[in-house]
Amino acid sequence: MNLADCYRLLELNTGASIAEIKASYRRLARRYHPDVNPTDGQAKEKFIAITEAYEILLAIAPQVEIPQEKPPATPSKPAEWSPQPSPKVTVTTRKEKPVTPEPPLSETDKQLKWQSYEQLQLLLKGQKFPRAIALIEGLAQRLPNDVEVRQWQAITYQRWGRYLVSQGDLDKARIYLKKALKTDPHNKSLWYEVKRDFDRMEYLY
Repeated sequence: MNLADCYRLLELNTGASIAEIKASYRRLARRYHPDVNPTDGQAKEKFIAITEAYEILLAIAPQVEIPQEKPPATPSKPAEWSPQPSPKVTVTTRKEKPVTPEPPLSETDKQLKWQSYEQLQLLLKGQKFPRAIALIEGLAQRLPNDVEVRQWQAITYQRWGRYLVSQGDLDKARIYLKKALKTDPHNKSLWYEVKRDFDRMEYLY
């Protein structure tokens, strides 16, 4: 399933935020859930398809929570108190803060990126984790500043860690789960999943 199909299935525009993806999935899942349509085979297939599309988009969606770390836009002084341009310092620092945007990817790199993504999905589905890690680490070396690639890399580490937990290889699982958090430390969905994995490890111990 390619990205265009995922957005189409969830009735979203390209580049939708996590909040939009979750809201659309909840709405469609209620409509097509097998419990609501017990005799409708097409509804069941649609439910499976939108769930798969949801998981794919959630993995690559822009993390809208990150801007929380920016300083407040305006000081909490009364309006009458600041007609003069006193907050010059804050204005200049805020202007200096944005980093120069990364140059756009070449057509070759774009093609390589999305072909690698399709291949990565197949490898994760088939639980071929070492090959998936080799693939995503190679892509991350080629595109070291690509935010989406970093997210995919972190998710691959987390999936491998979760699989290792299920196999009882807890020491190795811990290494890969920590690598996932280091790779994409601002991804709140990832933190939640890794916490679940660590909780499960504690239960197994």
